[in-house]
Amino acid sequence: MIKVGIVGGTGYTGVELLRFLAQHPEVNITAITSRSEAGLEVAELFASLRGYIDLKFSDLSESKLNQCDLVFFATPNGIAMQQAEALIDAGVKIIDLAADFRIKDIPVWEKWYGMQHACPELAAQAVYGLPEVNRDEVKDAYLVANPGCYPTAVQLGFLPVVEAGIVDINHLIADVKSGVSGAGRKAEVHTLLAEVSDNFKAYGVPGHRHLPEITQGLDRVAGKPVGLTFVPHLVPMIRGIHATLYAKLTKKRKIDLQALFEERYAKEMFVDILPAGKHPETRSVRGSNICRIAVHRPQNSDTVVILSVTDNLVKGAAGQAVQNMNIMFGFPETMGISQIPLIP
Repeated sequence: MIKVGIVGGTGYTGVELLRFLAQHPEVNITAITSRSEAGLEVAELFASLRGYIDLKFSDLSESKLNQCDLVFFATPNGIAMQQAEALIDAGVKIIDLAADFRIKDIPVWEKWYGMQHACPELAAQAVYGLPEVNRDEVKDAYLVANPGCYPTAVQLGFLPVVEAGIVDINHLIADVKSGVSGAGRKAEVHTLLAEVSDNFKAYGVPGHRHLPEITQGLDRVAGKPVGLTFVPHLVPMIRGIHATLYAKLTKKRKIDLQALFEERYAKEMFVDILPAGKHPETRSVRGSNICRIAVHRPQNSDTVVILSVTDNLVKGAAGQAVQNMNIMFGFPETMGISQIPLIP
């Protein structure tokens, strides 16, 4: 059994981490930090955890995180990079659910996140935690950068066709919708019920900070830079990511796209390729660590349409983080995160 700490346990990803880790047979949660809620019973803030978590939130300075085997950072961007080096020196492994270590090019990271990076040397050593691509690297990692919600759905959708070299990588399009929980738990006007309900909008069209993360991953797979147009949208639902992805075939020979996707993910327990002609729904993955994908070729044209859905708080955040933890410590990869999706 491993000792685990969570820095920033009061947000939506934090409570999702607690939901999974409280049921994990190989985890002993020893500390959950929160500056604003220090001293408060976790179950007092999150009644869903009554009977599962009997800890109080603690101040970071009193949490003895250096005695943990692993620490999750479920914090805003810029926090983990301030504390990671000391924990790693103490022999603690880290999974960061924020973006501090996702992008290797530090000037690019600083441009998109608007701050100076505190430990670029660690960013260079961090492993990008998309298990379906970097499973072997995650096994030996001491610092894992957990992927973002949009990047997870988009990369898993595009991977088979980019790896196969059968599409024009200069003109990829990702049209992606997210539930409002992706904005976090903090109070802001644009996430109020009266603002979000009965409304639908695009945002970040000139550029979204997940764009360089996605292109970094696809560049690596393609072996050269890709051209991606990425447009995120906010939809009036709590959970879910729906990515509609477009690519143009460059190979004139007949290509069995269904077989390509099924073969690529045949051994992946958290990627489900739907039968030909089907359309995945966000509710079919709600509360689960599953990414469901369908691939289409409308009118048998040279356009490939890929539909990829995830729960942004699970496969897009906390569930994938636990999946990475399982890989790092040699546990069965599905341990603690094999829950069936919730319907309705």
